[in-house]
Amino acid sequence: MTPAELLPALPWLAPFVALPRLARSRPSLSGVEPRLGEPVSIIIPARNESATIETVVRSILSSTYQPFELLVVDDRSTDDTAGLVERLAAQDSRVRLVRGVDLPTGWYGKPWACAQGYRAAQSDLLLFTDADTRHEPDLLGRAVGALRTVGADLVTVAPHQRCESFWERLVMPQIWLLLALRYHPDAVNRARRERDVIANGQFILTTRAAYKSAGTHAAVAHEVAEDLAIAQAYLRAGSKIHFAFADDLMETRMYRSLGELIEGWSKNMYLGARRSFPREPLLRALVPVTLTAAIGFWLLPLAALAITGGAGPPGAAALAAIGLSVVFWTLICYGMRIPPVYGLGYPLGAAMALFIVARSTWRGARKVVWRGRTYRA
Repeated sequence: MTPAELLPALPWLAPFVALPRLARSRPSLSGVEPRLGEPVSIIIPARNESATIETVVRSILSSTYQPFELLVVDDRSTDDTAGLVERLAAQDSRVRLVRGVDLPTGWYGKPWACAQGYRAAQSDLLLFTDADTRHEPDLLGRAVGALRTVGADLVTVAPHQRCESFWERLVMPQIWLLLALRYHPDAVNRARRERDVIANGQFILTTRAAYKSAGTHAAVAHEVAEDLAIAQAYLRAGSKIHFAFADDLMETRMYRSLGELIEGWSKNMYLGARRSFPREPLLRALVPVTLTAAIGFWLLPLAALAITGGAGPPGAAALAAIGLSVVFWTLICYGMRIPPVYGLGYPLGAAMALFIVARSTWRGARKVVWRGRTYRA
């Protein structure tokens, strides 16, 4: 076998060029001096979160930051979310349950819950965070420190994404890679175009003045990817966004089953990708093609191997490309704190991610399902 016969495998070397960028964990909140003293209103939108709400509330209550109030907005839950929060509120006066009212026409659930929390909040600093997160004691103080040190209007973070189940460990790396390549914090902090900014709805710390200037969550009431849309609204308003890594200060587990994973990413993937190109209709139209190409790339060597049976130069090139892919995904798993052996399962993860892309594209905005609600365009 000559080197020339392996040339078709060279494209599968290209992703390794991105590894140094993916490994770069600056800017980081860990190096920021904590600040205390400014009152913060922490708002958690919660719908059917009985499995996780106690964890996030207790982690926030253990914060070294003072002073703060914690508002949990019960978004018409059908489980025991409200009851759990009431019991926690009875134990700590900083916790307050906000009982959400019915969803107005034209709103998605999360923006509406955030808007209700904002209306009940008393502080000039607002933190929107999700019910599936866990905060370390220093997180809030360091985030406030970053907000004031860099003169930002909004601070958002990239936490550790905890993946525990088989399917999480196969599919989440596929989607995380797309997001990490598209939105590295360094690039977001330098961005001058709407297409280049993002906020992570799992943690958005902002001043009340900047939030109002951006239009509050009312400006993104109709958005599934409301965090991405609100970052774009901040940029349009001339506000400064600071995106930082917080792997050792915060973690989240977005989905706990294959069904949740499929439903969650079906909701977000197509519509979120389209929203990331707000002023480029051609790129929006090509979203299904680009997503399919980006994920399907990893399955091409397997298709070639099936066609050739591994025989001859094409078969050898396919095997080489598969070997490179295994090494690449093993490194990605290691970086995500997933057992590296799951790198061997990358074809199954890619196949499931392609299914989610197809499902998300097919549904589009005409059918969005989440937490027992069905939204239709």
